[in-house]
Amino acid sequence: MVENALIDWSRAQFALTACYHWIFVPLTLGLSVIVAVMESIYVARKDEFWKKTAKFWMKLFAINFAVGIATGIILEFEFGTNWSNYSWFVGDIFGAPLAIEGILAFFMEATFFAVMFFGWNKVSRKFHLASTWLTCIGASVSALWILVANAWMQHPVGMEFNPDTVRNEMTDFWAVALNPVAVSKFFHSVLSGWMTGAIFVIGVSCWYLLKGRETRFAKASIRVASIVGIAGTLAVMFSGDSSAVHVAKYQPMKLAAAEGLEDGGKRAPFSIVPGVEIPGMLSILATHDIDGYVPGINDLLDGYTDSDGNAVLSADEKKERGDIALAAFKAYRENRESDPQAAVEARKVLEENVEYFGYGYIQDKGDLVPPVGMVYWPFRIMVGLGCFLLLLMAVVLWAERKDRIAGLAWLQWVALFSIPLVYIAGQAGWIVAEVGRQPWAIQDLLPVNAAVSSLSVGAVRTTFFVFVAVFTLFLVIEIRILLKAIMKGPAVDEVGMSDK
Repeated sequence: MVENALIDWSRAQFALTACYHWIFVPLTLGLSVIVAVMESIYVARKDEFWKKTAKFWMKLFAINFAVGIATGIILEFEFGTNWSNYSWFVGDIFGAPLAIEGILAFFMEATFFAVMFFGWNKVSRKFHLASTWLTCIGASVSALWILVANAWMQHPVGMEFNPDTVRNEMTDFWAVALNPVAVSKFFHSVLSGWMTGAIFVIGVSCWYLLKGRETRFAKASIRVASIVGIAGTLAVMFSGDSSAVHVAKYQPMKLAAAEGLEDGGKRAPFSIVPGVEIPGMLSILATHDIDGYVPGINDLLDGYTDSDGNAVLSADEKKERGDIALAAFKAYRENRESDPQAAVEARKVLEENVEYFGYGYIQDKGDLVPPVGMVYWPFRIMVGLGCFLLLLMAVVLWAERKDRIAGLAWLQWVALFSIPLVYIAGQAGWIVAEVGRQPWAIQDLLPVNAAVSSLSVGAVRTTFFVFVAVFTLFLVIEIRILLKAIMKGPAVDEVGMSDK
């Protein structure tokens, strides 16, 4: 019971940190693009209005950027404190992209951020614009390496297990960096940030319209944000298609849980809500073939034959081979000095079964099924809100281009109250990705019960509530600073921000 409690509290603490961190990251990614586009318009037109518009949103970007750094640093420290076994087992691989992110990407982002924020009137317009775009690119590159690390946890590649060091060691850096899961996850996550930034800018701009303030500024901001947001959201949907194929191939249990699919087969239906299905659609999404075979939860537990006629092992068979791998590993360690021949034989058995090494730590095959409700419903929340927000941005852009947005108070209120919805959609997406992977810290390689540190439950529980207090304080402070800056508004005295 103590062990289970330790795992639960360690997971809760990491989930808390990750969820808070993702409040700040997507807005940083989205606002950086919107600000860069606005400044590009300023440089092209030499119109001071666009300079002041860009500077205002840049101020909000800077506030969010600063607070987001703190949660990100704490998140990385937790790998060593709460998940030390994980860090030892795969630190040579997982640490590489995080090191690149810190040394290269974050350094690049922070350096050009200083020029972007403090360099107005100190460097040329074009040099400042280049700094803004490099800050934007740096933010995306920073996200790239973090997502490479996360994607490796979803689909581990490019490594080999070394029984002498008890570590997985990288054998192919480019296989890790160009992991197909990482590519689709990068575009899906970063471009969803464009949606977040767009909805934030649109909502805040509509608040100005409701107050009858800075109407020219608000309309211009809505126009740029809507275009960026629509482009980003359409790209998110495209990347979501490739992501579905990867999940079906590498994490079929996650897909089965996301669909509540107990028994699979060909022409598998897509569940809109319980009892409402589209026949064959899941097979199309998962395999791009209406006759493609999609296994359900029971198939994955009991074993099945795929579309190509290949037999897929049952959970019991995988666990049996995992037990063999663990026993062979133990025999190798015990005999490598006293009986080299026995060690060689044990290592051969280990290598034959190392693919199922993690299954040796699974206590019950039912543990291989993630909590279906916590995957099924967040997936529908993510997709439903994404479609709604795309429609909202299209309507808002149409109304702005027709010069009707200022007179549609109901639309302005909808846009304003949609700001929290875009955050809910983002959080729901990460719940699907991470809860759907359970019980694995690394898919099929290391379950969470073997990855957790040997800490006292009380220590982890205490720090959990400390983090709740600290992160909530960070969030409250950021919201207060943002609201203060928004209520003050752009520099209306210097340019015609209020002109209609």
